[in-house]
Amino acid sequence: MRRRETGDRDAYGHEIWDFYNKLPAYEIIERDDGFIDTSTGPVAYFSEFENWLRIEKAAIKFAKGRVLDVGCGAGRVAIYLQNEKELDILGIDNSPLAIKVSKLRGLKKAKLLDFHKINFPPTSFDTVVMFGNNFGLFSNPALAKKLLKKLHRMTSDDATIICQSVDPYKTDNPDHLAYQRRNKKIGKLGGEIRIRARYRMFIGSWFEYLFVSKEEMKEIVMGTDWKIGRFFDDAERPFYIAMISK
Repeated sequence: MRRRETGDRDAYGHEIWDFYNKLPAYEIIERDDGFIDTSTGPVAYFSEFENWLRIEKAAIKFAKGRVLDVGCGAGRVAIYLQNEKELDILGIDNSPLAIKVSKLRGLKKAKLLDFHKINFPPTSFDTVVMFGNNFGLFSNPALAKKLLKKLHRMTSDDATIICQSVDPYKTDNPDHLAYQRRNKKIGKLGGEIRIRARYRMFIGSWFEYLFVSKEEMKEIVMGTDWKIGRFFDDAERPFYIAMISK
């Protein structure tokens, strides 16, 4: 077992590592207004295809060719596409332990890389997958436009981005509504948040994360040479998946 290192801030990775090693694991997310959110743990990062959301099962059928899995975590999507669909897939994540676990689980190509620092050669990929609400990794609208343009250069002429998000406005939680009002007063989108992960004694670094409505996503994509083709909706949850193509 890996011991905690001085300055180790990979809280997300440690919860994945413990779960992989069959230890009790949980997830705590802290927002910069003091709001604390918990989940049942990292089980979702290891879920088999039969346990995926209906919209994920429908959308992943459109993955083709050379695939980039952004924020691959424990490798649930990348390993499925590699083993079941026999696609050439690269998983990237900024968590060292997540990358370690994904490799141990059989992912052949996994790279420790911050999404914001991607710089692959032109036409490197045919599909970009951003499941697990990982549209949020675009961080904010301005950076999203910049990264979408970079992805445009790195992908083939008929490339597709398959990305999942949450509509932040489909809530009646007073804490979330207050946060959205505060954001709008300072000129931000309601779903621009700043969070960090906590697990045991590990505290992750603060980072920006972006939840958007469909209309906000359309505005972000506008002017990047990408276009939204269709949405997959979850009638029971605020999740949705967008198909973005050239």
